[in-house]
Amino acid sequence: MARPSSSDLLKIDNLLCFALYSAGHSFTRLYKPLLEPLGLTYPQFLVMIALWENDGQTVSDIGEKLLLESSTLTPLLKRLETAGLIKRTRDRDDERVVRITLTRQGAALKDKAATIPEAIGCATNLTINDVKKLTHEIAALRKTLQSALTAA
Repeated sequence: MARPSSSDLLKIDNLLCFALYSAGHSFTRLYKPLLEPLGLTYPQFLVMIALWENDGQTVSDIGEKLLLESSTLTPLLKRLETAGLIKRTRDRDDERVVRITLTRQGAALKDKAATIPEAIGCATNLTINDVKKLTHEIAALRKTLQSALTAA
């Protein structure tokens, strides 16, 4: 197979990064009307999912899981706390550590959000196995890219 020319490589439709970026943008737009009744933005939804999986995490734990810096995560958490969905408390053993726990209202929101993954799944027109495979491949790509960043 012939190597593509530099002009072919620099076409927007041939850029993997643009395909991922634009798919991510489309996902965010698709989630918006599904999340509005819950009063959540997409990043807030991700935080809630992380807490529904494992309540009582530290800000650092959540940031690591979601690949978010503290400076991005802190305002999100403040808004979720203002909405009454989470509670932020200083760790008793180390006051520098902030622990995030769901409120009763935040925990109850999980039931209301339960239909969202199915709605997104229907919109992708992919089977569960296709979704798992694609998710695994993208996660592997992310890991490779993160390794390249740390090596640089």
